Amino acid sequence: MREHAGVTREELKQSAAVTTAVLLALGLVAAWSVLIPGVDAWENIVVAVIGSLKLTGPVAAAFAAWVAVRKRRALRGRTVSTWIALKAPLAIVVVVVGSFAATVLVLAVKTVLTEQAGRLNLAGLGMGMAGLALYAVIGWVAGWLVPRAMTPLAAGLGCYALFTWLADGKTWVDKLAPGTGEPYDLFQGLAAAAFLDQTLWLLGIALALLLGWAAVVTRQALVLAFALMAVLAAGTGVARLVTEPKAASALPLVYSCQEWPITVCLHPGMRGGLTEVGDTFTKIASKLSGTPAAFTRVEQRPLGESLRASTGIVPIHVPDLSAGFADQAAYDFVESLAADCSGTPAGGYREIVTAWLRGEPLPGGPLPQHQYAAAWFSGLSEHQRREWLRMFYTDFQSCQLSARHFGGGPAVASPVPSVSQSYPVYPTSSGASQGPEMSPQSWR
Repeated sequence: MREHAGVTREELKQSAAVTTAVLLALGLVAAWSVLIPGVDAWENIVVAVIGSLKLTGPVAAAFAAWVAVRKRRALRGRTVSTWIALKAPLAIVVVVVGSFAATVLVLAVKTVLTEQAGRLNLAGLGMGMAGLALYAVIGWVAGWLVPRAMTPLAAGLGCYALFTWLADGKTWVDKLAPGTGEPYDLFQGLAAAAFLDQTLWLLGIALALLLGWAAVVTRQALVLAFALMAVLAAGTGVARLVTEPKAASALPLVYSCQEWPITVCLHPGMRGGLTEVGDTFTKIASKLSGTPAAFTRVEQRPLGESLRASTGIVPIHVPDLSAGFADQAAYDFVESLAADCSGTPAGGYREIVTAWLRGEPLPGGPLPQHQYAAAWFSGLSEHQRREWLRMFYTDFQSCQLSARHFGGGPAVASPVPSVSQSYPVYPTSSGASQGPEMSPQSWR
């Protein structure tokens, strides 16, 4: 069995195969955790595979350090040429980049079989490969400089800590790590120019480290000159990252819409959620019909944009299509209809109305009058509740609901109700008003 620099060729093949399999498995697990649930968009795939570098990068660095430690011991005291010096680290880069490409291919199988929004951003994939190459080069240099048994583990943990710290930076430093920034919003798109700048920086610094190491090992001035050129390329990439803001994609967004019974429009990558959002908001729209909050259109907006309702249009945020996403959007909308009056008696009455709007069981509330109001309100027919909301929507919105709006409170249950405790009007099935003597039982 032929020995190659202290490591048998069979060992190298087995190690490369095992590393590729491990990187592929870790890449799929990490990418799956980054994928936005339910989103069918190429950008989602690109962001996921780039996010997988948080786990696969340190493993690649540890593998490169392990090979470097063994080769350093084998070449101790020997003079090597530039090609022999660079052959092993370049082979490692090919292995780890190949595992990245395999991860992309596996994730793309499903997307190829289904209709996807957007388009594949090749610049983003190139940046991910450049970032993984940098991890491998750092591991190789660390293993060569410190040929110890614990160096591979230290290289992996060190890379994880370094790039995690860079990614969490609050200034431009986070752009130095291979990533897209978090949280990611489908509406912002992926800017190819920013990815190219990151690729220039990552490849430049990786080549500078690798060629600088090779220049020291081989003592070749020409190699050192190329290393200095790589430093200039890395500096150019950093300068562009710092001076040029990250621009969003210039491609116009065309919503995917469902037109009936109300119009619901979502990002085309989230069109799978149209039916659920439509069903949820149609029920709310029917209850709000005839009030100032009536609407006929629901439209998804970017996560970073404030939601400002306009006449007939409800803007919503939908970060993903995980379980309960439509209910969460409905909850946020209903909560925005009225002022927050928690901690006051009016807050209990507000909760009764908002629970009905969301289709939830009516809460009893902390006070006896809230419990009576919930029982009183549940005794109305659906039509009567809607008429009630049309009449008292302003009071609901301004947090002015009281016991008078719900039959006058527990005192109304006495044989001789007090006129002063009941509201002067009650909605009927025809929308007309009755005197204060009307009781909820007379509506049935």
